[in-house]
Amino acid sequence: MTTPSHRPAPQLSRRGFLALGIGGLTVAALASCTQTPTWVAPTDPAVDRTERDRGGSGRIVTTALTAAATTLDLAGTTARTYSYGSIPGPVLRLQAGDTLQATLRNQLPIDTSVHWHGLALRNDMDGVPPLTQQPIATGDTFQYEFITPDPGTHWFHPHVGAQLDTGLYGVLIVEDPNEPLSYDDEWVIVLDDWLDGVTATPDDVLDELREGMGDMGSMGEMFMRMGNMLMGADSDLLGGDAGDVYYPHYLINGKPAADPAQFIGTPGSKVRIRFINAGGDTAFRVALGGHRLTVTHTDGYPVEPLEVDSVLLGMGERYDVIVTLGDGAFPLVAEAVGKRERAFAVARTGEGQAPAADVELAELGDGRRVATAESLTASGAAALERRGIDRTVALTLTGSMAKYDWGFNGKQFDMHDPLRDAHAIAAGERVLLTVTNDTDMWHPFHLHGHTYQHAAGGPRKDTSIVLPKQTLELEFDADNPGRWMTHCHNIYHGEAGMMTVLAYRA
Repeated sequence: MTTPSHRPAPQLSRRGFLALGIGGLTVAALASCTQTPTWVAPTDPAVDRTERDRGGSGRIVTTALTAAATTLDLAGTTARTYSYGSIPGPVLRLQAGDTLQATLRNQLPIDTSVHWHGLALRNDMDGVPPLTQQPIATGDTFQYEFITPDPGTHWFHPHVGAQLDTGLYGVLIVEDPNEPLSYDDEWVIVLDDWLDGVTATPDDVLDELREGMGDMGSMGEMFMRMGNMLMGADSDLLGGDAGDVYYPHYLINGKPAADPAQFIGTPGSKVRIRFINAGGDTAFRVALGGHRLTVTHTDGYPVEPLEVDSVLLGMGERYDVIVTLGDGAFPLVAEAVGKRERAFAVARTGEGQAPAADVELAELGDGRRVATAESLTASGAAALERRGIDRTVALTLTGSMAKYDWGFNGKQFDMHDPLRDAHAIAAGERVLLTVTNDTDMWHPFHLHGHTYQHAAGGPRKDTSIVLPKQTLELEFDADNPGRWMTHCHNIYHGEAGMMTVLAYRA
């Protein structure tokens, strides 16, 4: 079998970007429509003022990241991929209010960037070419520097092409200096679906998907693989079609079920588990055999504690739970929802034989309680102050697998003209997002630079599952000026066009 090789994905050329420039994006937008407003640029003084107003602790945490080719050992199967030195990448830790100085060195054969997922950071550090910065070219370095204002479980990954579906991701934990939770230990658990360097590259997959399914979507309930596509993946929990990409491996902290990750604890101890879904096309339902989980946070923000059997995570979502460990060896299973596969690890507190990777978990059975955003309530500290709505932005998720024409409001994002269909907001407004899924598939909706609150006292989040034919009402305060990407966090949907921009008027 020939090992898939990486190749540059079509993108805005560096020369073209430099000719356009960050400031030139406004000119391009104005040229496309005479009524287009003037937008706040990433270099606008308002961005600097907002950063100064955050204050911060004055402490600076420095780190260096190198994006480079690497080889991942998948229980004897080797995969050439990209990473930040390990898979997952490093766990970066700092306290709320600290300043992160992260220098990225690009040793890839293609442009890259780093997006700091979940952080309400300054606009010019958001890592989204060509919207907020120049792409980081091969051999170049770029220093990200920003205050981390809010505690929480976050992560980082590129925002160039389909690079997210390689090994380019790591964890960013912003700790609360006045942490109210009490626990004895902490586990960071990163879930991922894996194909890169095994069956294909993400670019190969995207090319195949872009051809669309045509009439193949009428094949009924048949479950099968066709090339890099997966037919018949279905889930009631996700409202139907669960995903369309075939993955040969599902990983927990970079390890497949045949070589499972091990988490060591002490019987009776309380462990805080930080779950992160770094997958490209897979929702995971995660459970720890023989245990119940108490959900404490989602996307970094506290919720009213809720005891459940399992937790559902769409791509980009994070959930923190507290669990009191039993005595023995227990299966930690992340079910690839609808795809009839799973990621698997072992939690061990004592002697005994490790459970088999295919062990059946009662916690994943029908009728057991699953944590979703709809089941959660923001804690008092996380809830937005009640106030009137100043602006409503209606976003409709559109497209289909048949044509693979994913977009917002019937339009596909134009990387060469990123502000063409931007949605205007203004500083100081309370904004209501109505996110309507007009498709037959679920989508993980993600907003950059802000956190919103679900309607009716729901949780504070930055990434939310939107089920087919459903509408989410999400409120946020426009308090972070700039140009902010909003997109589906299924990497293939986003790259096909399901991205748009919320932009502040100058």
